[in-house]
Amino acid sequence: MHVKSKSFNNIKIHTQYSICEGAIKIDELADYCKNNKIKSIGLADSFNLCGALEFSEKLSKVGTQPIIGTQINLKEQNIIGKVTLYAQSEEGYKNLTKLSSLSYLKSKETEIPSCQLKDLIAHNKDLIMLTGNYRDFFGKLYYANKLKNIVEIVNIIKSHFPDRFYYEIQRHNENEEKKFENYLLSNSNSLNIPIIATQEVFYINQEMYEAHDALTCIGEKSFIDDKNRHKLSDQHFLKKQEEIARIYSDIPEALENNYNFHLRFHFKPKKSKPILPSIANNENKSPEEELKIQAENGLNQRLKNFIQKKNKLQTLDQLRKIYEDRLNHEINIINSMDYSSYFLIVSDYIKWAKKNSIPVGPGRGSGAGSLVAYCLDITDLDPIEYDLIFERFLNPDRISMPDFDIDFCEEKRDQVFEYLKNKYKGGVAHIITFGKLKARMVLRDVGRVLGLSYGYVDRLCKMVPFDPSRPLTLQESIDREPRFKEEIKNNPKVKKLLELSLKLEGLNRNMATHAAGVVIAGEMLAEQFPLYIDHTSNLILPSTQYDMYSSENAGLVKFDLLGLKTLTVIDKTLKRLNSKNIEINIHKINLNDEKVFSLLSTGETTGLFQLESAGMREAIKQMKPNKFDDIIALVALYRPGPMNNIPIYNDCKNGLKEPDYIHPVLKEILKPTYGIIIYQEQVMQIAQTLAGFSAGEADILRRAMGKKKKAELDKQKERFINGALKNGISKDVANFVFTKIEPFAQYGFNKSHAAAYALIAYQTAFLKTYHKEDFIAATMSTELTNTSKLREFVGEIKRLNIEIIKPSLNRSYAEFKALNGKIYYGLGAIKNVGFEAISNIIIEREKNGLYRSFTDFIERVNPKDVNKLQLEGLTKAGVFDEFDKDRNKILTSIPKIIQQIKNINHDKDNNQTSLFENNENCENDFEFLSSNPWTKKELLAEEFKSLGFYISDHPLTEFNDLFNKLKVKEFNKFYCDDEHEGLVAGTIMSIVEKKSSKGTPYAIVKFSDKKGEFELFLFAEILVKNRDKLRESESFVITLQKDKILGETTKKRINVRKIMSLEEVINKPYSKVTIELKENFNINEIKDILSKNGETKIQLVIKDKNKIAHYSLQNTRKFDLDRFKALNAKEYVEKITV
Repeated sequence: MHVKSKSFNNIKIHTQYSICEGAIKIDELADYCKNNKIKSIGLADSFNLCGALEFSEKLSKVGTQPIIGTQINLKEQNIIGKVTLYAQSEEGYKNLTKLSSLSYLKSKETEIPSCQLKDLIAHNKDLIMLTGNYRDFFGKLYYANKLKNIVEIVNIIKSHFPDRFYYEIQRHNENEEKKFENYLLSNSNSLNIPIIATQEVFYINQEMYEAHDALTCIGEKSFIDDKNRHKLSDQHFLKKQEEIARIYSDIPEALENNYNFHLRFHFKPKKSKPILPSIANNENKSPEEELKIQAENGLNQRLKNFIQKKNKLQTLDQLRKIYEDRLNHEINIINSMDYSSYFLIVSDYIKWAKKNSIPVGPGRGSGAGSLVAYCLDITDLDPIEYDLIFERFLNPDRISMPDFDIDFCEEKRDQVFEYLKNKYKGGVAHIITFGKLKARMVLRDVGRVLGLSYGYVDRLCKMVPFDPSRPLTLQESIDREPRFKEEIKNNPKVKKLLELSLKLEGLNRNMATHAAGVVIAGEMLAEQFPLYIDHTSNLILPSTQYDMYSSENAGLVKFDLLGLKTLTVIDKTLKRLNSKNIEINIHKINLNDEKVFSLLSTGETTGLFQLESAGMREAIKQMKPNKFDDIIALVALYRPGPMNNIPIYNDCKNGLKEPDYIHPVLKEILKPTYGIIIYQEQVMQIAQTLAGFSAGEADILRRAMGKKKKAELDKQKERFINGALKNGISKDVANFVFTKIEPFAQYGFNKSHAAAYALIAYQTAFLKTYHKEDFIAATMSTELTNTSKLREFVGEIKRLNIEIIKPSLNRSYAEFKALNGKIYYGLGAIKNVGFEAISNIIIEREKNGLYRSFTDFIERVNPKDVNKLQLEGLTKAGVFDEFDKDRNKILTSIPKIIQQIKNINHDKDNNQTSLFENNENCENDFEFLSSNPWTKKELLAEEFKSLGFYISDHPLTEFNDLFNKLKVKEFNKFYCDDEHEGLVAGTIMSIVEKKSSKGTPYAIVKFSDKKGEFELFLFAEILVKNRDKLRESESFVITLQKDKILGETTKKRINVRKIMSLEEVINKPYSKVTIELKENFNINEIKDILSKNGETKIQLVIKDKNKIAHYSLQNTRKFDLDRFKALNAKEYVEKITV
């Protein structure tokens, strides 16, 4: 009976943190252990401890003892392979952590992370080591015939790991196992090493075998059908106790050691309180004292430079009293919660950044509600001026870590990381993240390992709707997309692809780094927490092996240093203006500038932070903002839910409607927002005013309303009503007010965040109002690789009637540049060119003068700065048009051009005289290979490939006459006219297909015509019918219908009734054409043009003096666009009606 009660310990579990090796999700493993009453189970992920804390927490919760281990690469005798280590105690876990960290920190970029034997010996205390299987370190030594080395290494390990070293016996029906096992068994006797039975488990159920095999192929970048790859057996799953006992029945010692293995452990990783570094200073002040001194000094500076200047009706003493009371209140709360160090750390790196000219945002999130943060230079918003509440950020009644999210200039943020590294040494790191096998990714990866073609798999992937706000699982996509079922019928491999993909979906695919988040801890991180280095990221800091969730649970305090592109735009604009002797202090601009509000009221907000979406433009146009508070409100309101209140806000603001303040007592709180509860802070103020809540209690109420938990809400409602009764307000009124404010609280916005981002939005509006060319050029220079953004800005430039200088080798720069009211196209934005390469070409031009000819360019360019793709991109974009407008001729000659550049450079390196050197006549042209010049259509198509849009002309231009005859309008004209239905023409710029909540497909298609871009929705029937021909750069004629207008401010809704490719329209046979001729017509020319028989009835109308004669040709003729153009070009043709 006693023997039967013993159970096998699966101590070699590989979770999904064994990247592309383990296929076990910890939640699913916990469910398995709970359902099967598993007493203990061991983690042994390869090369990391990423899942250690999560594994410990979740397995403990279901009553299973977690045993924490990992597999680390050992490097000795030119062999690298895994050994398995387990932590018996807290000290053992620290050693395990040190070794795991060391394997990454010691490794160079090209090396596999590993440790040496001396590292294991130095950190061996309370660690148990297992040898692993035939694929691991000792197995590799064995199969390399290094038997003497095995004995030497085993003896060394044995002496340092007394009673903590096992020979591992694994049995999975794999050919190489038996031979290695026989060696271990004989060797264990001679060296007196205990043996232990283990199973390497990669998945829970055997049905997962085939999918797991595909997963390993994904990791190894191999194919399933590759006969030369190493393939595991199908035995790496969680087996039943009886089966394990049968497998190892011949070696009871190995089983017994396994049965007792869990008894050797009395430790598991646990959650920890926050750990912060000590803030050292020369005077040995405590963090609390230091915080008070810095905050008070900061307040004096803020009073002097900002607060007093804005509040001229109050004396300095009056202001000081108000601000000092608030400051002391906040400091008391911060110190009571032991967060003074946190504030000082954040303040320190922000002050350093500002001192070193690194732009920092005015604030982000609820942190802007802190006066201490304002005084420490963490934020630039006065919380008292904007009615911001500190307890929304830090509430003693709701214990949670403060969380300052700080925005930095995107291009200079790395300097801040460098500073943190220098200051905190090994005490700072990024946080790891994991790329997941999501619906599209898993299809791509599995499709590749199955050997399906890239194009075919890509087509299947695009059947999965891409919607980051509402991502669909693969199963949901299959259920909603009938094309999947068609593909399964037509191709049996698709069925296999989907089966495997569904099993692998959601697993970790790769390790990455949360580049914005860092943790700062008290001592050497690598000795307390496992670290990882991502050599592919070029980051200067290592990363924790714990993800964000586990890092916080482990006591690591996260600091978010976010990169905000808009700060880079503002910085670039100010520097460009500075170079033109225009000085602007962006922090001191007038926030009530009429011209800025005038620009905003037009709705023309392209490029303005937070304000440039189509819906936002419409909202701001209707709002007609005239004060900074309007921008704060709009930033807060423009979200699903609150968005419905925008028309009410606008109507009340513009006097079209009376505000509803719910109750007279609330008028003061709701007056700034016209009776609408927009901000979470207003909910808190209502609770304080009406029901006597403290700020902390009001924050708890706000949170309860947001969470919608009935029990907590009922409790808060009772407290609210009782408080209101004490303030002389009846129960009915209190109940009514509570009911009214509850829905607002559920989606009320954080005013601190809205105000901070509204300030950045206003700054961008100010720059666009007064310095639009420089602002737009700076913005485009930060979007060099974002084709859709650049296209939008080119449209904006045209709308503003700013001249744009097309890409030119001698006139353009690497970035976009504004000079003399013109914007010069940035060559760094051309696809495949590369910013560094084109910068070098421009530097050469500025240093040694303009390029005089194509030959001169070849003579002077460095071969490192040009390759085939780069020259193709430059040519297609028209960069060389000033030398030769025949782009195809240059394109065809590129191999010859590159060879010539190499030859010239070789001659220079060998001090040989170049053919053109010191020759004034560099205009001698390069001998290009002969080719046919591109047609206008071909030229524009190639330009589109290079730029992502059209700049020299538009593909629709050549069809102007046809469009006039067919009454095809520009979209903007159709939108503004009174016609219910009409035709427009457009060229597709981008197309995004999505699924509705009901699962029906629709597409958002961005078209462009000669005047700009417009967006149309194509719904199921029209999309499915035309899906195959809807491609970027293709042109269409679209039949549109306008819905009736419901009100003056209601946006018109446009419906697509029909869509035809322009080719169809051009080649479509016309049933009847009437040609009106003047009296000097040439009948022979007409006869030649209309000589071919076709399907069109031709009627000629001849005007001779005062007579009009009508003639119908006896036979129907061919009449297409070419014939239309030929006749339309004749002077004697007055009109053609089709």
